[in-house]
Amino acid sequence: MPEGHTIHRLAEDVRDRLAGWPVRASSPQGKFADSAALLDGTVLDGVDAHGKHLFLGFGELGWVHIHLGLIGKVAFGDAVTATVRLRLEGGPHGERTMSLRGPATCALVTDDEKQAVHDGLGPDPLRPGDDPERARTRIARSRIPVAALLMDQKVLAGVGNVYRAEVLFRHGVDPFLPGRDLPAPLWEAMWADLSALMRQGVRDNRIDTVRPEHEPEAMGRPPRRDDHGGEVYVYRRTGQPCLVCGTPVRTEPLAGRNLFWCPTCQPPHA
Repeated sequence: MPEGHTIHRLAEDVRDRLAGWPVRASSPQGKFADSAALLDGTVLDGVDAHGKHLFLGFGELGWVHIHLGLIGKVAFGDAVTATVRLRLEGGPHGERTMSLRGPATCALVTDDEKQAVHDGLGPDPLRPGDDPERARTRIARSRIPVAALLMDQKVLAGVGNVYRAEVLFRHGVDPFLPGRDLPAPLWEAMWADLSALMRQGVRDNRIDTVRPEHEPEAMGRPPRRDDHGGEVYVYRRTGQPCLVCGTPVRTEPLAGRNLFWCPTCQPPHA
């Protein structure tokens, strides 16, 4: 499932290509045909992202709420196929296109329905003005491992398995530490780090979390080869030596997802 930086990058891409122009809207697949007919010929006048949710605004008609889920994809400029749930064409000459395939959610919603989605999500490190204290308050009341809390979108929006594993490593946090035992200053540092890492992810359209001294050139090691791309410390590096201490990286299921960590750099909570 895409992490929050991907959705914010999509928001920027849609805004740059289509915002401010009337669009032709269609649903070749047919599942969004009625709503697409309402949108056809209207102006895309707003784009918003919160966590893993993308919203496309169409004035009084409301918002198209998109959640990609596990298999959803957005493409620009591709040919029309029968699998496209929503296709938008716009721009100065109608030459710019966006095609949405396989989303978990694609629905035309009202302002109130959009707000209800926001109300159900935690603060997003990429949304200006979001308050990290909201997340800290929930974490501080919980006995659940902090690694599980970071993946709970009601606690913190947009963080997925990669950023979860990497920010815990970068701050030396035992992933099984109960949330209530996470010191407030440490949470503040993690939030600031997530904000910076995810902004970099939006710019580069990939996840890189290693510090300069641990990059391939600095360490004389080959670049990471993985379909997820990016240089990371522990994510999907099970059994490989930690880039900092050399201890084999471990993995274990937690809350339905594989957790990755270094038992030496992230020692067990006493």
